[in-house]
This record gives sequence, structure tokens and C-alpha cells, in this order.
Amino acid sequence: MLRGILTIGGWTMGSRVLGFLRDMLMAALIGAGPLGDAFVVANRLPNMFRSLFGEGAFNAAFVPEFSAILTSRGADSARRFAEQTFGVMTFWLLALMLLAELIMPQIMGLLLIGARHDSAHLDLVVALARITFPYMPLICLTALLSGVLNGLDRFAAAAAAPVVYNLTSMAFMLGLSGLVPTTGHALAWGVSASGVFQLALVMWGTWHSGMALHLVRPRMSPEIRTLLRRMAPGLLAAGVTQLNLSLDVVIAGFLPAGTQSALYYANRLNQLPLGIIGVAVGTAMLPGLSRQVAAGELDASRTTLNRALEYALVLTLPAALALGAVPLPIMSVLFERGAFDHHAALISSQTLAAYAIGLPAFVLIKVLVPGLFARGDTRTPMRWGLASVALNIALNIAFMQPFQHRGPALAASCSAWFNVAALVVVLWRRGYFTPDAALRRHVPRMAIAAVAMVAALLALQSLMFDASAGALRYLALAALVTGGMTAYGTVGELLGAFHIRELMGRLRRRRV
Repeated sequence: MLRGILTIGGWTMGSRVLGFLRDMLMAALIGAGPLGDAFVVANRLPNMFRSLFGEGAFNAAFVPEFSAILTSRGADSARRFAEQTFGVMTFWLLALMLLAELIMPQIMGLLLIGARHDSAHLDLVVALARITFPYMPLICLTALLSGVLNGLDRFAAAAAAPVVYNLTSMAFMLGLSGLVPTTGHALAWGVSASGVFQLALVMWGTWHSGMALHLVRPRMSPEIRTLLRRMAPGLLAAGVTQLNLSLDVVIAGFLPAGTQSALYYANRLNQLPLGIIGVAVGTAMLPGLSRQVAAGELDASRTTLNRALEYALVLTLPAALALGAVPLPIMSVLFERGAFDHHAALISSQTLAAYAIGLPAFVLIKVLVPGLFARGDTRTPMRWGLASVALNIALNIAFMQPFQHRGPALAASCSAWFNVAALVVVLWRRGYFTPDAALRRHVPRMAIAAVAMVAALLALQSLMFDASAGALRYLALAALVTGGMTAYGTVGELLGAFHIRELMGRLRRRRV
């Protein structure tokens, strides 16, 4: 599992680095004003489907079923199941895309109910959304083929696909801006084009792995019906985080211009550890955990969940505390240039601090939910997920006025912690999860090391960053990051929270 986590996490890290370059370019060319808000809203809808299918419901329902068929009936049966799924998904996704294109004004009118009086802004959002929405079927089919590769324990091609997204987006922003009305239009076209390239990449991956799929006539076979039954509740259960973040779009429509962009840039930084750690751990553990459950290896499955939580928390705790402690230097150095001024950096940093409160919870949801999905239970996470969504709506309304742009992020964080608490209780009561001695020993020590890191970050910020300007700000941020990592690693090693040599030894053993 550790090798899979590092493979996915490594490619995700590369994608996130390129994503930062893309966001820096977007901030400089588009900024945090009306055009930036319009693109963020237009891009939210296809990306919500990407997160639901790629990181949630489809992966949770498809991978265990595919793995079980592959183990019990062989590769040919698994290929036929995947081809049937590919045919059904292609038909319904294309139908959904055509319907959404026709009623896009009504969809965006609901999302922007707080800004419906601004018809020019709404027209711009609709135009951009119609350009970006073809990305939805392309990326969902990419998720299907990625699920096939994950079921085969082949993670590289699927994890590399987001790199293509960022490269294509940057190329279109730079190369197409002079040929379309705005840079936002160029970026929107880049989103849809990237979907074509990502699908081509994972198609090559399935061919290379000996599991190339052909498009067949859609047919509701018994296996497909089982898949859809499991997938329906999972759409809500595994996508709770994305549904909560999408509700932020509605609430932000009632707040001042620039709020949508502040939420976007803050969430992009928040998504770095979430994507690298949470998605990587959840994706890598699900196939193995499914096989352990199918074989009746209860003790092994509990051990797998304990180690997954430990791997997730060892990086999530320091990331959350660092983003909450020094958000302004990070936002300022990364994005404050061109159309993105200091005020935009300030409100984005305040929003980032609010998201950081919930970052460990966002990651833990990705790790805990597979503990139920591997057993074919998507209804329990769905029920608690819906309760979390309801809480998020109530908190958004309560926080809207007193916290302004920070309200949606704070509401999402609180509802995520509620969801984590519910999942832990369910897993514990059913005997699927019991914290073992290693987890109980290591997590408090990780927390102490993370607190020591925060002290080092605050000291370094006051000594270096506040007096830095121009190019020195980049060096100051690099020193800040290096100093924080050194403090966390040193204190954690001394306390026995983790042992870097032991982790590297485990990885080497898995490569043999």
C-alpha cells in the first residue's frame, strides 16, 4: 500500500506544483474580480463531477466489484464487466452533457441566486460554463479507465492525468487569449481540451496493461445493476466534501465581488495536502482492503486502516497547522502580482486559515470511507454525509454575516469534522476499526512535533518574512518552508512519532 500511496502522491505532487503555476498565471492574468469569479463558478460544475466520479462514488463502487471479478473469475470476465460499464457510462454521460448545455442558464441561475440581478455577469458565467462542461463526460470516462488501472494496482497513468490538465490549461491561457473575448474564455477552452488528452492517456495505460476496452452497446446486465445500486448512495457519501464546497458557491453569491475567487485560491492550497495525502491513501488502500475483506481477513483489514490513518496524519497535521499559522506569506508570495492585489491576498489568506481548520477532517474522510466501501456499504456514509451537508447549510447561513468571506470555509471545516466523528463511531462499533498501539502512540507525538513546527514558523516569519521585499520574499518563503519541515522532522524523530529510515525501508521492501 505504501508504494501505491507514494506513486499516486508523487504524481499528484507534480500535478499540484504545475497547478500552482497555473493558478499563479491565472491570478496575474484574470485576478480576483468579476472575470475570475465567473470562471470559478463555470468550472465548479464539471469539476464537481470529476471529484465525485474520480475520487468518490464511481471509484468506491467500481474498484471492489472489478477486483472481486478479477480475483474470482479471471481477466476476461473483468474486461467484459469494464466494457459494459464503459458503454453504459458513455451513453448516460453524453445525454447528461447535452441536457446541461441546453438548460445551462437555469443551472447557473440557481447557483448564482444571490447575483441574479447582474445579467451581464450571469451571461458571462453561462458562456464559460457551456465551454467547460464537455470536460465532464471526458473526465468521468477517464475515471472509469483509472478505476480499471487501480484495480490492477497500476496507479501511474491515472495519477499522471491531472498533470496534463494543468499543462493544457496554461498553454491555452498563453496561446489562445488573443483569439477569444477574454483570458477566461481561453482557459475554459483549455479545460475541455485537457479532458481529451487525459482520456487518451489512460486509454494508453489500459492498453499497455493488457486490459484495453472496446465501446459496446449499453446493456443493463446484473453486474451493472449492482454497480449502479452501490454507486447511487456513494455519489452523496464520497462526494460530501465537494457538495459542501459547491454550496459555498451559492453562499458566496450573496457576498461581495471577489469572494468566489478568494474561496477558489484558498481551496487550491488546501487541496494540495488533500490531493497528495487523502486521495492517494484512499485510492491506494481500497483495492487491497477489498481483497482482504473478500478473503475474510478481518485483522489484516483493521491493520490496513490503522496504517492508512497513520500515513495520512503524519503529513496532514503539520500541513494544516502550517497553513493556519502563516497563510498570508504563502498567499502573498504565490499569487500577489498583476491583477491579484494585496487585498485579494489578504482575504484569500483569511479564507485559507478557515479551511486549514478542517484539513485533517477532509483527509480523514477519504481514508475512513473506504473502510465501509470495501464491504459494499455505501448507504451508511451516505446517511452521515447528508447530515453533514445539512449542517454545512445551516452553518453557512449562520456564518455568512459575522465571518463574511471566511464563513463558507469555516462551515465546510466544521461539517467535515462532524462527518469524521460519525464515521469513526460507526467503524468502531462494527468492529472494522480499533486504534492499535502504534496509532495511539504515534499520533499524539505527531501533534507535539507539529506544534513545535508552528513555533518555528512564527519565529522565522517575524525574523525574515516581514522585512523581505521583492525577490527576497521568495527566498524568505523557501526558508520558512524549509525551517518548518526541519523542525517537524527533527522533533518527530526525537519523540518517536515516526522514523524516516523505517518508512524508507518499507518502501524498498515493496520494490523488491
